[in-house]
Amino acid sequence: MNSAEDERIAARWWRGLQPYTSDGKANVSADRAALARLRRADLMEAMQDPATLALFRALGRKRPAELPDVALCAATLAGLREDRPEHPARSLGPPSMDEMQQAAIKPLRFRRLIEADTLDERLTALRRAIQLADRRLNVREIAAVCLDWSENRKQRWIFEYYAAGFAAPGAEPNDREGSQA
Repeated sequence: MNSAEDERIAARWWRGLQPYTSDGKANVSADRAALARLRRADLMEAMQDPATLALFRALGRKRPAELPDVALCAATLAGLREDRPEHPARSLGPPSMDEMQQAAIKPLRFRRLIEADTLDERLTALRRAIQLADRRLNVREIAAVCLDWSENRKQRWIFEYYAAGFAAPGAEPNDREGSQA
């Protein structure tokens, strides 16, 4: 499966657990208990959670070595309450280079997120970022970061954080308008 399909599947899984739909109606298939468990879980606990295993199956994963990344995704997404269209790094970043103090996540903490080497470090950094964003970030991009923390994705996050997403390697032409501050 490709990355965009994985993001779509993870977002659908996340929406299925939420207590309310995007239009404010009660979601009868919501699983508040799974959300609560995953919000508090470390990676080992998240790997054993039935909701994580449901995401693992939905993503079409078959190899046990893929479970830690899926558990990271499940534990991270569980902290989100609202899906936002804007890139998460742009939501977390400063309004402009002259207003660094107004960033939701300060540059040093953002650097720790970008440099997080282990899944545990990434889980901690992403959870902090989600809290600082008032639990409202782009669900698909957060899922993508959990499932594929590549150098290209890190670079994109750096460009977006500093309001230069339009110049990021591989930026789509329509990004040129939307990412400028």
